[in-house]
Amino acid sequence: MTNILDDYALMSPLRHRNNWLKLAIVLFGLLAGVSATSPIPPIFIALCMSFATVAFGKAPLKTYFKLLLAPLGFAIAGIIIIVFFSGSGPELLSFKFLGYPLSVRSDGLELAMLVLARSISGMCCLYFLALTTPMIELFAVLKAARLPESLIELSMLIYRYIFVFLDMALCIRYAQTVRLGYSNFKRSINSLGMLASTLFIRSWEQGDKLFLAMNSRCYDGKMTLFEVKRPVKATELLLTSAYFISTLALFYFTKNISIF
Repeated sequence: MTNILDDYALMSPLRHRNNWLKLAIVLFGLLAGVSATSPIPPIFIALCMSFATVAFGKAPLKTYFKLLLAPLGFAIAGIIIIVFFSGSGPELLSFKFLGYPLSVRSDGLELAMLVLARSISGMCCLYFLALTTPMIELFAVLKAARLPESLIELSMLIYRYIFVFLDMALCIRYAQTVRLGYSNFKRSINSLGMLASTLFIRSWEQGDKLFLAMNSRCYDGKMTLFEVKRPVKATELLLTSAYFISTLALFYFTKNISIF
């Protein structure tokens, strides 16, 4: 289990920047992107976040594009439906598919472009946070923000054991594969069922071991998290302010712009 998001976050130079500032940048980008009525501000946000992640955060460009492809596929599937089955206005394109008439109208195409731009900007904002800030530091920020401690601790345990069980599942699958467990459809179904049942039992056993280990260390219902204090530098504040002002200016001047 290598090259997960936390690996890149731990190696990122932006890891050593103020976490509250990064969180403010991401929240601003999400809110501005969702509130925009034109695709231009979300695209600007996506470009800025991508540049910061790759140039400042040193995330591999190839890996970054691969990460964007998976959610982008879902977004494209959604906008295809919007393009052909919503909107009004002048008809830009029409054809028949399997005898069923399909048409693209200006309002539907404009709405689809806006949805796609919003989706991309949101993905870029979240990847900026995920690729520059380790999860343990995010949990410390959430705790400092006075979120319920039980919610944070459950999130920490869930996040930790996702990778434990994923690693376990990969090991079991590899053992099944070398024994020709997936050589045909019937064997594949049987192997998949055995994998699921074994993983469930192992998860139960791991939970018992965790409970025992925490009790033996005098667990009193609270986990200690330490937040590292990192002051915001003047250059960081200047760049963030320029980004906020530019985005708000685009948001204001493009609110009544119609592409089609």
